[in-house]
Formats: sequence, structure tokens, C-alpha cells
Amino acid sequence: MKRTLNLVMALSLIAAIFLCNKANAQSSDSKLRLDIGVEGLLPVGSFTNTVNFGLAVTPRLQYIVDNKFALTFTSGFYHFYTKKIFITEGFGAGSYIENDLDIVPVKAGLKYLVLPNIYVAGEIGAGFEVEDGGGPVDLLLSPSIGYSKKNWDVGLRYENLHGPYSSAGVLGLRIAYSFGL
Repeated sequence: MKRTLNLVMALSLIAAIFLCNKANAQSSDSKLRLDIGVEGLLPVGSFTNTVNFGLAVTPRLQYIVDNKFALTFTSGFYHFYTKKIFITEGFGAGSYIENDLDIVPVKAGLKYLVLPNIYVAGEIGAGFEVEDGGGPVDLLLSPSIGYSKKNWDVGLRYENLHGPYSSAGVLGLRIAYSFGL
């Protein structure tokens, strides 16, 4: 199931990049822009005890309010590669578990150009853990900084995932291709 989902996400990204090239030639003055991003995710703090790293695909819709300010909506798919954890007590004691973690984020935010091509942004939303039967919902808080020029956007963010049982932090490096709608 996870391999199929990862394959579908990868194929969707490749198709979106090809479609981006066609759509970009048709509209450059639009107030709506779509970014298709790929991300490397590095756990920080106590999250490093259970997670090695993560990869993500994140489409972002932007509504350009003026030449310095935009409203954002971001979703996508995060896949975290977890560490093997040895169980010492209870059911399954003496064995290892290794369950990768998948999250679907849904975030809304603001993006502001502080200098030409340099921006600060903030997003808030929810992360839905993908499991058999669904998992807990995490509150997502994401401040970021970045550089955007014409069709490319590179951003660095810290994201806090605050769930019902714990809180975790992630550093994310996002590279995105952008085009007008």
C-alpha cells in the first residue's frame, strides 16, 4: 500500500512538472500561482529518537494580493523513515518495530516579500496521519524564509507537529517550480 502511494505521488509530481511548462507559457500575469515542491525533512529534538529523515511532495496555491503579499494554501504528502525501536515491555517485548510515518498536511498561511525575491512566511494547519483506519491529527505551525524568482522557489522552514500524544519538530528544505494559473 505504501509503495503504491509513493509511486502514485512520484508519478503525479512528474506529470505536474510537464504540465507546468505548458501552463507557464499561457499565463504570467495571473493572481493565482501554483508551486509544486519536493522537500527534504530533517527531524529535530526528541523526534530524532524515532525518525531518521523524511521526504515530501507539497503543492502550494498562492493568491497574490499585491506585489509583496500573498495568501497561501499548502497540502501534499510527508513520508518519514523511522528507526527500528526495541520493545522492552508488554506485548511484543523482545522484538523490534519499524513503522514509517505518513502525514497529509493541510495548511493556510501568509507570505511577505521583505526584499526583492526574499520572503518570510507563516502557515498553520493540520496534519493527518495516514494509517489503516486513520491516525491522530497534528497541529502544524510553520514559520519559513525563502528565495523566489520567476518560476523557482527555495524555502527553509521549521515545522512543529503538535499531536495528542507528543510534539515534534522538523526542518524542511523545499524546492518548487511555480507557474501562474
